[in-house]
Amino acid sequence: MSSPRSAAERVAATLRGQIVDGQLRSGTRLTEEALTGQLEVSRNTVREAFALLRAERIVVHERHRGVFVATPTVEDVTDLYVVRRLIEPGALSGGLAQDAPPLRAIVTAGQVAAEQEQWEEVASANQRFHRGVVALAGSRRLSETFEGLLAEMRLIFYQRGDQRFHGHYLRLNHEICALLEAGRAGDAAARLTAYLLEAEAELVAALTRPTPANPGMVAQPRARHAAHVRGEVSAASASG
Repeated sequence: MSSPRSAAERVAATLRGQIVDGQLRSGTRLTEEALTGQLEVSRNTVREAFALLRAERIVVHERHRGVFVATPTVEDVTDLYVVRRLIEPGALSGGLAQDAPPLRAIVTAGQVAAEQEQWEEVASANQRFHRGVVALAGSRRLSETFEGLLAEMRLIFYQRGDQRFHGHYLRLNHEICALLEAGRAGDAAARLTAYLLEAEAELVAALTRPTPANPGMVAQPRARHAAHVRGEVSAASASG
């Protein structure tokens, strides 16, 4: 029999996966009653799973209201990209694990989805690409940690509304994959660093601009930070 702790981890992994796949979005209420029935676990197990996801900033508990899928703030965006720049380029340049997902196949799947204008699938392919990049490090612990970041990323991306913007990053994924295939892992890592700086600047700009899909972030605009990131993007692009 599985221990209550391992059962809670499985429930947390299920909910995390549903967020990564776009099935659960910011503001969705998660109830113990529904989840105990759907997943055939006890309420205590669900509560433990919620505690795990709260620690990852994926869900929040609101007093007298319940548990909800989190709505990331601009500060969450900038903090997340600091972590991504520490993890992903290092995974590219530090090792090529034999059991890592084939990045070229993931890029191709994204391109096919884009041609068919299946933008949700393009977004999912982008998530799989970055998961595959981290898997190149060959570290189970690192990959498990990155799953929580993937969930936060998906929640952030949904705040942009129209998911067609992923088409631009699909092209960058192709560039990085081509550099790896040419044996230029260092150049691929440098390109990914510039890519992540660019993505952060674009997200901060988009999320601090009021739109029907994004009527109000839970943070004040960080124009000074955005300008700093834009400067870093220019420098990284020039050096790459």
